[in-house]
This record gives sequence, structure tokens and C-alpha cells, in this order.
Amino acid sequence: MATAHADRRGPQVLNIGEVLAQLSDDFSSMTASKIRFLEEKGLINPQRTPAGYRQYSENDVERLRFVLSLQRDQYLPLKVIKDYLDAIDRGERPENLPAGVTLSPRVVSEELATELQSRARRLSEEQLRAESGASVPLLESLLSYGLIGHVNGKFDEHALQVARACVQLESHGLEPRHLRPFQAAADREFGLVERAVATLTSRKDAASHARAAEAAREISDLCLSLHQALVHDRISRMDI
Repeated sequence: MATAHADRRGPQVLNIGEVLAQLSDDFSSMTASKIRFLEEKGLINPQRTPAGYRQYSENDVERLRFVLSLQRDQYLPLKVIKDYLDAIDRGERPENLPAGVTLSPRVVSEELATELQSRARRLSEEQLRAESGASVPLLESLLSYGLIGHVNGKFDEHALQVARACVQLESHGLEPRHLRPFQAAADREFGLVERAVATLTSRKDAASHARAAEAAREISDLCLSLHQALVHDRISRMDI
């Protein structure tokens, strides 16, 4: 009889406090304000009662787990995560999901956690050379000029991206010593981003920190677009 009664009730409906309770073990800093912020960004869309109260489903909870995992483990901007969700909701398989993640946000399981962890892997120096194609002298130069770094001898995905780019640049005659201005420019641009989001980062609530992270990524992308446009403008005016 109890099972039949549970079936008649249909899908479980949760209030925001119950959602936080389900997420608290994995995302201890999660707050109601951040859930509402993610709703404002279109990442979840809970039902509402006639009186306007939000009603969350298990699907909403799993979408939140998906979003928060990609934010925490992949440092992905919310816009990119939303694109993934929109594609999955349309029944598509986004080809650029990190680490080959194929699961729907409705089924975020240990398999997804394993995929995300593999994306955040750390590389040994040997693995970095093998995956980037960098020679030992090139890698030593990148380290000496501060273009890449490591923690306890392990390199992250950013170091791999830098190494791969520098391998290609080396084929054009550009060595790490020529690339030091990029490091200086990156430091200056980071300073600009840091100042731009200082008001948000000074606040203690999780929603402000989420907004700061999103704004920082957006500003960074705009800086890169500006840099690329300026360089391309000068190239277009070369007398060649």
C-alpha cells in the first residue's frame, strides 16, 4: 500500500532547503542565493506554485550537480555550461564536452565524477613532453622563463596548452626567450581583471563569488579578443 501511495504522488518535489541538504555533502558552500543566481542565468528552471514558491525536482538537483561540478573541477564559465545543457536538452551530444563526458545532467553519477577528475589530472614532466611534443631543452626554457610552472613536479592542463603552443611557435623560429612579453602581458591583464571584480570578490557570499568568477572569465575573453584584433590590424597593414 505504501508503494502505491508513493506512486500516486508522482515525482518528488523539493523546496530550496531540501535541495541544499542534498547538495551539502559535495558542495558545502552552496547557498540559496547561489541557486537563485543559477536560475537567473537559465541553468535550472524550477516549477512554481500559484503563490510563486519554487518547486524543485530531482532533475533540477542533478542539473545543479552537473553545473557545480564543471564549475569547480573544470573552471568553466556558466555560458559554456549552459550551452552544454541546452544541447543535451535538445537530445544532442555536445562534441566539446570535457574529457568525453556524455552523461545527461539528469544522471550525474560516479562515472561523471571519474571523467571530471581525469580532466583535472596532473602530468609528470615525461607525460607533458609526450603529449605536447616539447623537447627537454624547450621544456627547461619554458620553466626558466616562468612560462609554465609545476606543483611537486606535476603540471596541469594550462602548462600543457602553453607547451603545445610553444612547440608550434618554435617551428617559426620563436623561442621561449622571445615569449617573455606574453607573460608580462598576462600579468597586466590579470591585474585589470582582478581590479574589475574586486567589489564582488570582497563580499563573503557564494553568489557574489560565482558572479565574480563568471565576470572574470568574460573580461578575460574580451581582453583576448581585443588583443587578437589589435595584432590582426597591424598584420593587415604590413607591407607584404
